Amino acid sequence: MPINFTVVPVEDAAAGSNIAAAAVSLDKIFQEEDNEDNLQGDDNQRESSPFISSDNDGETYYDGKNMALFEEEMDSNPMVSSLLSKLAIYTNLTQGVREHEEAENEDGVRRVTVVVPQMGTFIGVYLPCMQNILGVILFLRLTWIVGTAGILGSFAIVSMCCICTLLTAISMSAIATNGVVPAGGSYYMISRSLGPEFGGAVGLCFYLGTTFAGSMYILGTIEILLTYIIPTATVFKEGEDAAMLNNMRVYGTCCLVLMALVVFVGVKYVNKLALVFLACVILSIMATYAGVIKTLIEPPEFSVCLLGNRSLKNEHFETCAKTELVKNMTVNTKLWPLFCDSEYPNATCDEYFMLNNLTEIQAIPGLLSGVIKDNLWGNYGPAGMYAEKKTQPSVPAQDSSTNISKHYIFNDFSTYFTLLVGIYFPSVTGIMAGSNRSGDLRDAQRSIPIGTIMAILTTSFIYISCVVLFGACIEGVVLRDKFGYSVKKNPVIGILAWPSPWVIVIGSFFSCCGAGLQSLTGAPRLLQAIARDGIIPFLQVFGHGKANGEPTWALLLTVGICEIGILIASLDAVAPILSMFFLMCYLFVNLACAVQTLLRTPNWRPRFKFYHWTLSFLGMILCLSLMFLSSWYYALVAIVIAGCIYKYIEYRGAVKEWGDGIRGLSLNAARYALIRLEEVPLHTKNWRPQLMVLCKLDSDMAVKHPRLLSFTTQLKAGKGLTIVCSVLEGTYMTRSNQAKLGEQNLKAAMAAERTKGFSHVVVSSNLRDGFSLLIQSAGLGGMKHNAVLMAWPVGWKQAQDSSARRNFIETVRETTAAHQALLVAKNIDHFPSNQERLKQGTIDVWWIVHDGGLLMLLPFLLSQHKVWRKSKMRIFTVAQMDDNSIQMKKDLQMFVYHLRLDAVVEVVEMHESDISAFTYEKTLVMEQRSQMLKQMQLSRTEREREAQLIHDRNTASHSAMTDKAAGATPDRVHMTWTKEKLVNERNRQRENMAVKDLFNMKPEWEHLNQSNVRRMHTAVKLNEAVVKKSQNSQLVLLNMPGPPKNMKGDENYMEFLEVLMEGLDRVLLVRGGGSEVITIYS
Repeated sequence: MPINFTVVPVEDAAAGSNIAAAAVSLDKIFQEEDNEDNLQGDDNQRESSPFISSDNDGETYYDGKNMALFEEEMDSNPMVSSLLSKLAIYTNLTQGVREHEEAENEDGVRRVTVVVPQMGTFIGVYLPCMQNILGVILFLRLTWIVGTAGILGSFAIVSMCCICTLLTAISMSAIATNGVVPAGGSYYMISRSLGPEFGGAVGLCFYLGTTFAGSMYILGTIEILLTYIIPTATVFKEGEDAAMLNNMRVYGTCCLVLMALVVFVGVKYVNKLALVFLACVILSIMATYAGVIKTLIEPPEFSVCLLGNRSLKNEHFETCAKTELVKNMTVNTKLWPLFCDSEYPNATCDEYFMLNNLTEIQAIPGLLSGVIKDNLWGNYGPAGMYAEKKTQPSVPAQDSSTNISKHYIFNDFSTYFTLLVGIYFPSVTGIMAGSNRSGDLRDAQRSIPIGTIMAILTTSFIYISCVVLFGACIEGVVLRDKFGYSVKKNPVIGILAWPSPWVIVIGSFFSCCGAGLQSLTGAPRLLQAIARDGIIPFLQVFGHGKANGEPTWALLLTVGICEIGILIASLDAVAPILSMFFLMCYLFVNLACAVQTLLRTPNWRPRFKFYHWTLSFLGMILCLSLMFLSSWYYALVAIVIAGCIYKYIEYRGAVKEWGDGIRGLSLNAARYALIRLEEVPLHTKNWRPQLMVLCKLDSDMAVKHPRLLSFTTQLKAGKGLTIVCSVLEGTYMTRSNQAKLGEQNLKAAMAAERTKGFSHVVVSSNLRDGFSLLIQSAGLGGMKHNAVLMAWPVGWKQAQDSSARRNFIETVRETTAAHQALLVAKNIDHFPSNQERLKQGTIDVWWIVHDGGLLMLLPFLLSQHKVWRKSKMRIFTVAQMDDNSIQMKKDLQMFVYHLRLDAVVEVVEMHESDISAFTYEKTLVMEQRSQMLKQMQLSRTEREREAQLIHDRNTASHSAMTDKAAGATPDRVHMTWTKEKLVNERNRQRENMAVKDLFNMKPEWEHLNQSNVRRMHTAVKLNEAVVKKSQNSQLVLLNMPGPPKNMKGDENYMEFLEVLMEGLDRVLLVRGGGSEVITIYS
C-alpha cells in the first residue's frame, strides 16, 4: 500500500518537536521491520525455548492503559498477541534433500530460503514409505524364502517383521505428533526423548544401517545386472564362486562411485527420479498379480527338468532327455557331456545319471494345481543339499563329484529359520521415510501417522499375499532355486509375471538403483544432523559441507563404509548386518514412547491417541527377540557398538539438556530410592561419610581453600553424597547474582578437583544462621549428609570481633545436636593435591575416646585413594596410671585385626604429674586475653551508645547556629576502654611477668579457674605426646573434644584446641556423630 508524505514547514519549537518525534517513531518502525527481516532461527534456541520462536525484538513500547499493570514485564514476557503472531509466521526448516535448504557459508551470509509447496499425506508420507519398504528382497529373495521356509514358515517370518514395524510405527507416530520434528527424523525423535547419549548411539546405528542398506541395494543391482541382464559382462571367469564374488566387488565399487558422483553433483535429480523408481516398483508388483491371475486361464510355458527328483540347471541344454531323434537317428543330448566323460554311448557316466530318468514338469502349475499342499512346510538343509521334488521317484546312488554336482540346483549355504528372518527383515524397513520429511508436510501431525500406518498395512498385505500366491502357483523346486538357473536364468518371480520376465528384471533393476541413491542421499544428512548437534566431538568435521549445506565430508565417509558392505559381496551376508542396526533403532523408538507414556511428563501430549505403553513395550521385546533370532553375534556386536558410543558421549560428549525421558526416569528412580532409604534405618555396614563441605568464598566469589575439595575427593573417591556449600551474608534480593556466581565457581572448582557431588550457596542475614540452616536442611529424604567437613578458622585470634570463634563453636554444637560427625582440617592448604603421590609416611590416629569408630574408618578410606595409598596406618591410644598398658595393646591389636585393618598399634602411657608452671602461665594468659576481649566488646558497645547520645543531642540543638552546633560536645563523655589502652595494659603486664619470680606468681595462680587449669594441663600433656610420636607423619587424626556445656567457657575452647594441635602440620580433628560406623561383623 503506497504511503504519501507531506513536508510541513516548521513554525515553532513545539511543532518542531512533534515532527522530530514523528521522525524518530518512523525511524524506529523501519528499524524494527529491518530487525524482523534479519531474524535468524537457531536450532538450539528453539529447543531451549518453551515456544517455537522466542526471538527478542528489543524493547517495545506498549501504548494504552489496559495492560499498564504488566508493562514492566513485557520485555521478558511478551503479550499473547505478539506470541501468536510469531507462531503464525513460523516456518520449519525443510528436511527434504534440496539444494535450496537454508544454510550459512563461512562469511555468515544467509542464503535465501525458497518456499516449496507443502505436501499432503499421500505424496508426502504414503508413497515415500512404500518406495522405501518395497525393494530388492521382494524381487530377489522372497520366492527363495517361501521355498525354503514353506508357506507357514514364511507367513510367520513376514507376520513377525510386519507386526514389529507396525508397533514401531504406532510409537513413532505418538512421538512425531508430540511437537515439531526438525531435521534428523528418527535420530531427532530418539535423542530428544531419551537424551543425547541414547540419541547419539542409536542415531549412529541408524546411520550405519542406512549406509549398509545402500550396500545391499547396490549388490542387488549388480546381481540383477550380471545374472539376468548382461551375464557375459564378467571380469573374472575362472572358478565360479570366487569369480562371482570378485565380479560383484568390481562392479559394485564402480556403481558406488557412480552413484556417489550423482549424489554429489545433482541431488535434485535423485528427488525428481524418485517417482520414476516408485512407478517401476508398482508396475512390477502389478505384473506379478497379473501373472497370478493368468495362471487361472493359462499357466506359463516355463518348465523345469528333473533328473530323478533333482532339479537341473537349465543353462547348457535345450532338451530334457538323455537321447533325442534327429533325422531318424537316436543321438545323445547335450546332457551327456555334463554327466559323462564324452558324448558317445560307450562313455563312462555318473551313476545317478544312469540310474534315473529325466522328467520335465511345469515350473508354474497355477493356482488350481494343488501345489500349495507341497509348499506348506519348509525344506531347510545344509550347504550343498540338492533341490529335490519329494513326490518324484528316484533311485539313490553314491555322491557325485564336485564337477557334476554343480549342474544341480543346491543350497549355497546352510538354511534355517532364524537366518531367513535376518535376510527378510530389511524388506520391511523404511517406515521412517515419512517422519524424515515432516518439514515438507502440510499437516505433519496428521499425515505422519495415517501415511506411515497405511503404507505398512499396504506393504504387509502385499508381502503376505505374495507368500501365499508364490506357494500356491510355483513348483517347490523352482522356489528353492535362488537365481532361477532351472528356468533358463530368469528370476523366479519374473517367470510368474505377465507379460514378460523382463518387466520384473527392468523394474527391480531401477528399483534397486533408486533405493541405493536414496540411501546414499539420506545417510550423509543423518550423519550431518548428528555432527551439528555437537554431542560427539570427533564427528564435528562431518557437520560441514558445501556452501548450500550439502554434506560433502559425510558423503565421503558414507561411501567408505558402504564400500565395506560391497567388499562382502553377498546380499545374504549384508542383509542381517543392516537388520541389526534398524532393529536397534526401532527398539529405542518403542522404548522412548514407553518411557514418555509411563512417566506422564506434562509435555507428553501427542495428537495421535491410538497408542499405549504396552504396545510400545511389546514392540521393544519383539525387536530385541528378532535381533537375537536373526544373528546373536551380530546382535552382540551392534549392542557393543551402541554401548561404546553411549559411554563415549557420556564421558566426552557435549552436555545437552533436551528435556529427555531418561532424565525424567532418573528423577522417578531417585524419588523411589529416596523413599525406600527413609523406610529403614541405615545399617552400620552400609555407613560411609556423606559429607557436607563448608567452603569459604573470597570477595571475588572464588573458593578460598580448594584443597578442601581435594581432600573431599580423596576421602570419598566419588562414592556417596557430597554437598559443597557456602554462606553469603546479606539478603537474597541484593546478593542473588553473587550467589549464582559463587555456585558456578563452586562447580568449576569441584570439576577441577574431580569432586563429584552437588553445590549450593545460600544467602543469610548472618553466617551463623546460614550454617545452622545448611546443617539442618541440606540433603533430601534418606539422602542427607551425616558428616560436616570444614577448615580450621586460622585467623580467629587476629579478628576484630569474636564472630569467627562464635560461628565455629556454634557449628560444633549444632552438628553434635544433629547427631552428625564433624571433621575439622588444620592447615588445609598444606594438604596434598590430587596430583601428588605420597611415597612414604604414616597416617597417625590418636584414639583418645571412642565415639563411633570414625577415627578408624577415615584412614582406611583415605588409603583407597592413590594419593595416600603408600601411607601406613598407626593407631595410638593413651593409658592412665591404673590401666594395664600391655593388656590394652593386646586387646587393641585383636580389635584392629577383627576390623580387617592393616595398622600398627601403640599404647602411650601418660602418668599423673603435677601441673607445670608452663600450664599455669598458659592458662593465665588465656584468661587475661579473654578478659581483655570482653572489655573490648564492652567498650565497643559503650562507644556505640555514646555516639548515639551525641547524635541525639545534636539533633535536639538543630536550631542553633551551624558552627556552634558542629563544635558542641556532650557535657560528659566517659570512655571506659580503648584499643590503645588495651595494648598498653597488655605490654605492661607482660613486662611485669617477665620480671616476676615464679614464687611471686603463685598468688595469681590461686585465682585461676581450676577447671581451665585442668583442661589446659590435658591439652599440653597430650600435645607433647602427639608431637613426640607424630610430628613427622603425613596426617594426624585426633579426637575433637566438645565445647563446654556452659557457654561462659566458649572463649577458652578455641585456646585449648590450639594448644592441642600446636607443632603439628596436617591435623584432622574428628568428632563422631554418636552412632557406630564400623563393625567387626560381616
